[in-house]
Amino acid sequence: MTKLRITVGSIDGLAERTRDRLAAIEPGSDADELDAVQLELRFGSYGELFDVLSEQRVELLEAIATNEPESISATANLVDRDYKTVHRQLRELAELGVIDWGDAQPGEAKKPIFPYDGLEVDIDLVDRDGPDPATA
Repeated sequence: MTKLRITVGSIDGLAERTRDRLAAIEPGSDADELDAVQLELRFGSYGELFDVLSEQRVELLEAIATNEPESISATANLVDRDYKTVHRQLRELAELGVIDWGDAQPGEAKKPIFPYDGLEVDIDLVDRDGPDPATA
């Protein structure tokens, strides 16, 4: 497994880095090399980052990674929160690819899975690709 990289910045920068990473993988490479490409979740602003990765949501991720709960209800019990709130937060995290759902059949409990070793938050405080502040 790998860490999910979390960044803040324009989508153009992400697209460029993704193209560079894909180009670095030679045609005919095996699937193991593709697994080595680090996944990245990019937010357009610090506000978006902190809304999605609030303290409550990080506690959810930690509870899932540590305890591997069998259901949303079990997850809610682990963090001592109501089912409805936990369900909504997990659904939002799943839509972003931060968690996965186990292979539950219709009518069975959904099992939240954190498929990474951890989160790596990478925030550039200075835009290295932008204009030089000394000449602007």
